[in-house]
Amino acid sequence: MTKKFIKIGLVSISDRASSGQYEDKGIPHLKKWLTETLVDPFESEEVIIPDEFKIIQTTLIDLTDQKKCDLILTTGGTGPAKRDITPEATLSVGDKEMPGFGEQMRQISLNFVPTAILSRQVAVIRNTTLIINLPGQPKSIAQTLEGLKDGEQKIKVPGIFAAVPYCLDLIGGPFIDTKKEVLKSFRPKKK
Repeated sequence: MTKKFIKIGLVSISDRASSGQYEDKGIPHLKKWLTETLVDPFESEEVIIPDEFKIIQTTLIDLTDQKKCDLILTTGGTGPAKRDITPEATLSVGDKEMPGFGEQMRQISLNFVPTAILSRQVAVIRNTTLIINLPGQPKSIAQTLEGLKDGEQKIKVPGIFAAVPYCLDLIGGPFIDTKKEVLKSFRPKKK
C-alpha cells in the first residue's frame, strides 16, 4: 500500500550554524522550495548538526530507521576542505549508491561556477529512504534541484528533483508529484 504523504528529513551540516555562530539558511530555503514545488503537503524533520562523521552517520540512521523519513536532503559539508565529510558519512549508511544525482548536480553547477568540480555530493538509498547531499548555498540548492533554464524559463539541463518522485516509486516510497509550473517530475509512460 502506498503512503499518502511524504516525510522529509532536512539536515544542515555546519560547524558554525550548529554552534549558533550564524543562522542556518539551508533548511528554511529547502522547506520553502519544497512547499512551492510539491503538489501535496509534507511533514519534515529538521536538524542542524556539526561536521562530525559519527554525528552525521547517527543522524541519517535515526531519520531513516527511527523517524521513518522517505527522503532526506542534506546541505553542506560536501567540498574538499578537511572538515567536509558529509559524502563519506552518507556513503557509510547507504545500501545502494545513486551516482547519477551527484553527477547531474555538478553538471548543472558547472554552468554557473568553475569550482563545481570541487563538490562531492552523493546520493544513496538506505532501506526505502533516498538520501541526497545538496550544495550548501541556497542559490546552488535551487539550481541543482530545478535545473538550468534558458531566458524563456525552459529547461536546458534537468534538475535532479525531476527524478526523485520516480525513484521513490521504485524503492517503495510514497507517491509524490510536483507542480509543473515549477518543475515537471518524470515518470516513464505506462504501456
